[in-house]
Amino acid sequence: MPATIFDAIIIGSGQAGNPLATALADAGRRVALIEENLLGGSCINYGCSPTKALIATAERLHHLRTAAAVAAPTMPRANHLSVDLAAAVARKDGIVQTMRAGVRDNLTHKHDNITLLAGHAAFTAPRTLRVALADGGSQDLTASLIFINTGTRAAIPDVAGLADSGYLTTTQLLDVKELPEHLLILGGGYIGLEFSQMFRRFGSRVTVIESGKQLLDREDDDVCQGLQAALSAEGIEFVLDARAHRVSRGENGQLTLLAHTSTGERRLRGTHLLVATGRRPNSDQLGLGFAGIRTDDEGYILVNDKLQTNVRGVYALGDIHPGPQFTHLSYDDYRVVRDALLHGRRRSARQRPLPYCVFTDPPLARIGLSEGQAREQQVPYRVATMPVRTIGRAQHTGESQGFWKVLVGDDDRLLGATLLGPEAGEIMAIIEVAMAGRLKYQQLQDMVFAHPTWAEGLNNVFRDLRRGGK
Repeated sequence: MPATIFDAIIIGSGQAGNPLATALADAGRRVALIEENLLGGSCINYGCSPTKALIATAERLHHLRTAAAVAAPTMPRANHLSVDLAAAVARKDGIVQTMRAGVRDNLTHKHDNITLLAGHAAFTAPRTLRVALADGGSQDLTASLIFINTGTRAAIPDVAGLADSGYLTTTQLLDVKELPEHLLILGGGYIGLEFSQMFRRFGSRVTVIESGKQLLDREDDDVCQGLQAALSAEGIEFVLDARAHRVSRGENGQLTLLAHTSTGERRLRGTHLLVATGRRPNSDQLGLGFAGIRTDDEGYILVNDKLQTNVRGVYALGDIHPGPQFTHLSYDDYRVVRDALLHGRRRSARQRPLPYCVFTDPPLARIGLSEGQAREQQVPYRVATMPVRTIGRAQHTGESQGFWKVLVGDDDRLLGATLLGPEAGEIMAIIEVAMAGRLKYQQLQDMVFAHPTWAEGLNNVFRDLRRGGK
């Protein structure tokens, strides 16, 4: 049977693939969207949405436990409140199912030009795919435009005994309905840190094992130290500069993890083990060799600044290509391609801001250069740091952990900011807009912000700028 011809084929229903499908369909193109797993991609199903829903549960528990700090009525045994984890997971599942249903409705009921196929797609030629359909059989498809949006999965390190230990990925831990007594977390990146605080607040004992000498290797030392201090104050244990080399599970169900550290061998025991050591691309089962599509050594699909692969008409979007893995960047990949194909506007995917947040408490947010990056790139800068506790809003709420750090160039324009403190992501967005508008720092310093808001801190954070880089 000859291949069914479409104008465009999209492999993967993620944060770039879904809006691109609807945009192309609205423009009159016939689109095939193929999804092997769950509609909505990682963000909706096992990333941002479910994780932040459970973090919100943990945050509410923390507020109840600490209500006495602001002289609220004392609740009996407030410090001993524990989570109904099954109920929290059910709430999370309801949110995810609603979002997933919304994606399906948008793709199928509202867009006649979209054909949604459930199954696994693989290339058989540069612009031809064979789809092994979930309900049996197969179908061959061809199009002049093909977009790969298949995302990533958990990267599992090569540690002796790990495969037989019954470890958990973040996807699996999101569905656990009984509280772990002692959760070991292998990996001190932003995913590991968000889960560490979440489960500590749920009531688990938590130990984070990180191979680096500090958490969050892309951040400045003072930022990492500040966040670690805040998390340690809640009872989270950190074992840094530790290289796990063996995991085993005893007859009693207890896990034992052995790690080499700078101070000698460590033997860590727990009931559950979360592996949060990074991601790997879902490119190995796509038949890329039959299309001649190039990848890097890790399997990420190589693209140019227009997100085109080396094969004409084939693009890679979202986490499947090299670079930071964030939902907002995946969505912007869609906009880069949409504007080029439908609106005649060309923009580089490599020349765009990179805002991101770590949703711990206090949260961490950054836009632009860190101080370490400015030094490495030999960019002249001035830097100012301000403790969150000096902001009036912090004094009212009692949320005083953290600090703001801002970098300014010789032309008085903002180079970047790192914010550790309440509403860090929202304040970062203000700074990002100022950077996009090429405002000078004095315009934020003299801006009339409503009192008393967190944003008001922008009037004061630039007060003590000093020459950096020494």
